[in-house]
Amino acid sequence: MLSRLKPETLEKAAADPRYMAVYKRACERFDAYMQAPPAYSDDRLIAYFSMEYGLAECMPIYSGGLGVLSGDHMKASSDENYPIVGVGLLYQKGYFQQSLNSDGWQQERTPVNDFYQLPVLPVLREDGNELIVKVTMPGGVVSIKVWHMMVGRIKLYLMDTNIPQNTSAEHRDITDQLYGGDSHTRIRQEIVLGIGGLRALNAMGLKPSVFHMNEGHSAFMPLERTRLLMEEQKLSFTEAFETARASNIFTTHTSVPAGIDLFDGGLVFEYLNAYCDESGIKIDQLFALGRRNPADTSERFSMAILAMKASAYRNAVSVLHGEVSREMWAELWPGLPDAEVPVTSVTNGIHLPTMLYGELAMLYDQYLQPDWRERYVDPRIWDDVKDIPSRELWEVHKKQKRQLVQFVRERSAKAAVRRNASASEIRRLEQVLDPDAFTIGFARRFATYKRATLIFRDVVRLKKLLNSKDRPVQIIIAGKAHPKDHPGKTLIREIVQLSRDPELAQHLVFVEDYSLQVAREMVQGVDLWLNNPRRGEEACGTSGMKAAINGVPNLSILDGWWDEAYEPDLGFALGDRDTYEPGQDEFHASGIYSIIENEILPLFFHRGEDGLPTEWLERVKNCIRKISPQFNAQRMIQEYMHRLYEPAYEAALSYRKDQYQNSRTRAEWSLKVQSAWDRLRFVDLGPKPDGLLTSGQNMPFRVTVDLAGLEPGDVRVEALVGVVASGGTLEQTEVVDLKATECNEAFCVFARDYLPRQTGRLGYALRISPNHFTDPLTRPCGALIRWA
Repeated sequence: MLSRLKPETLEKAAADPRYMAVYKRACERFDAYMQAPPAYSDDRLIAYFSMEYGLAECMPIYSGGLGVLSGDHMKASSDENYPIVGVGLLYQKGYFQQSLNSDGWQQERTPVNDFYQLPVLPVLREDGNELIVKVTMPGGVVSIKVWHMMVGRIKLYLMDTNIPQNTSAEHRDITDQLYGGDSHTRIRQEIVLGIGGLRALNAMGLKPSVFHMNEGHSAFMPLERTRLLMEEQKLSFTEAFETARASNIFTTHTSVPAGIDLFDGGLVFEYLNAYCDESGIKIDQLFALGRRNPADTSERFSMAILAMKASAYRNAVSVLHGEVSREMWAELWPGLPDAEVPVTSVTNGIHLPTMLYGELAMLYDQYLQPDWRERYVDPRIWDDVKDIPSRELWEVHKKQKRQLVQFVRERSAKAAVRRNASASEIRRLEQVLDPDAFTIGFARRFATYKRATLIFRDVVRLKKLLNSKDRPVQIIIAGKAHPKDHPGKTLIREIVQLSRDPELAQHLVFVEDYSLQVAREMVQGVDLWLNNPRRGEEACGTSGMKAAINGVPNLSILDGWWDEAYEPDLGFALGDRDTYEPGQDEFHASGIYSIIENEILPLFFHRGEDGLPTEWLERVKNCIRKISPQFNAQRMIQEYMHRLYEPAYEAALSYRKDQYQNSRTRAEWSLKVQSAWDRLRFVDLGPKPDGLLTSGQNMPFRVTVDLAGLEPGDVRVEALVGVVASGGTLEQTEVVDLKATECNEAFCVFARDYLPRQTGRLGYALRISPNHFTDPLTRPCGALIRWA
């Protein structure tokens, strides 16, 4: 491992014994890491499909948070030795590089990648030839070359159509660029990813038991799984689809409908009608899976809805995003209360070893437990942060801030030279920023809902803040707008032009060409991380986590991950937990100024007798101590494994039993329940509660049901109990499962004595539904339900 280190690192290690000791320990950990036996057997393989992966500066396939998150998912899986393979696309052009013209308008350049200069290799067949798989599209057969790269111990397989076998430019350009082209390009990419990706796994003899779709881009994959089950196991479409669904997982990262891929019905027919004909799948069955209302032929085809309907497990990426998603997708489960819509949440996390500042990690080597790098998910490991001398922690941060200032100066000056800026402008940028000023960082994708210019709404007040002689402040901003997002580009131009105002020029910088390197420098070197999206529209957000693990407190809207992480002693909350309304922009902007002026700056600039900002450093330590063990990718991947992957694996085993006899039996049962459903009815709802219930007194339920020939075990009879709100609806609800107690040829009685957990004015509603799930999370879309 030492032989692969950069020369300057080796020189540093040779000059300082501390560095050599650290790297020797790293080598020992690396050897043990690579030699560890697999944590699970091969039959538990999980396939993780994603349109983009952000793994390192050299990889051309990351975009924003979704790509970086996919990369962290792979890294954490490798660290945990989980049996996962990644599937994605290998783009001929890297994600665009950003430059600004003299007016501050974003320009895009898309570099062409030489795959032989990247850490990827072609997958070879047993005969030594390159692996090629094929899919059919309207223009003919598309050949797909399969590449692979190692992410630690995990293999990532990448599909490439820019090969000589494809004589059509239309086909070669499918993997030309991430998010490039029109809707035709997009649907072709998603066919290559979903259908082609699964065919590649099969061609390599890989037979995953669990399939995870990261967003809806790969939602054609369940269709290919269904086709294979129909072909190989001779199952019907219904049997095969339900079998595949049982072990599919779908993660949604979207908080607004505008973020979902929608295709016109004609386009879907053009690209998938022939596939459906060859597979024995009716095209109408496919359309029904991609629409909220299967009967509405005018409704556009949604990849997210297809993924929702084709998955037994669905999750959002933060607790708040789970609430937003349940409301957003409630129509797929008509009759079910929003709170029970089966979309759970697994809050995102970041790969801590990737984003942690090296000098800070060395400080941890001295003061935390020796095995902290292996046990950083354990909160007890971080209790020792309290023992780190404040002086040492402060000096480490000051050093990184100086490095950040130098990095920004050099990068900004080089960008100015490239755009032929004046000599005076270049000199200004070479001296911009002050290492001793309080530094605010803001870096993210320039989508309008993130409100990048919120802090600039009152320029007069901002100038006063930034130009203070006693408490100087400066702002570093970075980010890219989507090439087609003109409002986002306009925000960038506004900031750049403001940065040239003589009163702001030394205190405000926009760093061009946001990248993983820029992100790392910023989250490690600023003093405060600013985040102010419209509440409810940021699914999770991870940049603030990266700052927090480096001891940088957040000032943020209570949205995404910060809604569950915020505590007054580790950061600052902007606004309340109210739903966003347009008039809040002014209120939130004023809040930013007020919190900085009245809370943050007094803490940061107040010095004790030792010259240190004691109270600020206490907050920094709390930030590190509480955020690091909870909001990391290790905790995230462990949650996925125990809450989603393992139950999905057990479901896959169940359906495979006896040559998929369970699949056939389940389909027959579903047909029986559907045939009887219209005749099923409540006969008697039992006695109503008489008067007041005293705390500790049971509430008896006794319901008589005409099962229309079904068995008691075919249905679930439930009471939904909750507090009656002012509008008559039920809140703080609990589902009470009633048990069959008496049955005859005509009717069946379901009863239970229930002890209420709430106090106040209580109400209840009775319902009946098919007993087709053991876990409410796996309730299928459109599941039958009847309320009394």
